[in-house]
Amino acid sequence: MTLHREGKTIIPVTFGIIGAILALVYFFTKDSGLIWLFYLLALTGLVFIGLVLNFFRNPEFSIPTNPNHILSPCDGKVVVIEDVFDKTYFNDTVTQISVFMSPLNVHVNRNPIAGVVQYYRYIQGEFLVAFDPKSSERNERTFVVTKNDKITVAYKQIAGYVARRICCYVKEGDNVAQGTEFGFIKFGSRIDILVPKNVKIKVNLEEVVLGGRTVLAEIQ
Repeated sequence: MTLHREGKTIIPVTFGIIGAILALVYFFTKDSGLIWLFYLLALTGLVFIGLVLNFFRNPEFSIPTNPNHILSPCDGKVVVIEDVFDKTYFNDTVTQISVFMSPLNVHVNRNPIAGVVQYYRYIQGEFLVAFDPKSSERNERTFVVTKNDKITVAYKQIAGYVARRICCYVKEGDNVAQGTEFGFIKFGSRIDILVPKNVKIKVNLEEVVLGGRTVLAEIQ
């Protein structure tokens, strides 16, 4: 297990702040009847540090690449499977699969297919809770389109009420491999995947999926 590079600042800052608070509390409580407060805060600090380390974990695993498969771009739970009209790129009706990431999920975002990035756009917006259906069109988000000789797939990184930092590492013209990292969203959010209607959906609502491993859809 390794830690993601997006945590290289937050993790040491967290350690520093918690360490400073604990040192200060210990100084004022060590000779009093309030030393229990130090132990309570120390326990709370350890739990918080554990949550931060857990959030920025970046597990290593083998990726089952297949040109006929569209892989989940993230860990989480499927909260939407529906047909929508996309006016950003396709100008047509497509199938949207939305995966919600809780703060406990791995937040590395992975390319669902291999291909060339055809389109990238960052869109400013609101910060509704990520599971709100309106967040897909109203929240701050990125919109990325990747195309290969079999299919064109779009995916949106959507900021949530807590997640207000979207990191996207690809740009137009990049050649990306299936399952490799394209971004990271800090502290819970959602990704919408837009696929042609003629693909076979392989997941169900409320299903838990794994980024780079679960097959969301299959090309017919």
